[in-house]
Parts: sequence; structure tokens; C-alpha cells
Amino acid sequence: MSGLSNVMTYLLGISGLCSAVLVVMVIYGNTLDIRDDEELYLNKTEEKIMGGDQPALISKMKSLAQAIKVLAIITGIFLLVTAGIWVYIGLNKS
Repeated sequence: MSGLSNVMTYLLGISGLCSAVLVVMVIYGNTLDIRDDEELYLNKTEEKIMGGDQPALISKMKSLAQAIKVLAIITGIFLLVTAGIWVYIGLNKS
């Protein structure tokens, strides 16, 4: 059982690290979203001069959203595996 406890400890550490990275990514995404909320109504000439960063910002936000989804799934899987090992240890302890 000692080997499973070590595995569970590593899994908890990895899921904690993934959760911390996930929180940082969500906070970063929210700071990008604040800049996106600013609405500018520009004609074509003004858009070329002043609005050039909006498409880059939107593409950055889309790729960040995909990375957040993947990391959330990975974190959930690690937590489910850890819970399964914890239940298995609890059932076999007696």
C-alpha cells in the first residue's frame, strides 16, 4: 500500500500544480477580456490606423480558451484518478 500512497501523493501534487496554472491562465484571460470590452466604432481608414490590435487580441483569447479547456480536463482527470486510488486504499485497508 505504500507504493499507492506515493502515487497518490504525486498525483495530488500534479493536480495542484495544474490547478494553480489553470487559475493563472483564467486570471490572464480575464485581463485580456477587459481590454476587449472597449468598443470603438471606426471607419475603414481609422481601423487600419488604430484598430489593428483587436484581431490579434481576439485570436490570443481564442487560443487561451482552448488551452484552459484542455488544462481543466487534465486537472479533472488527475483528481478523479487520485480519488479512485484513495477509495481503493480505503477499501483494502480493512
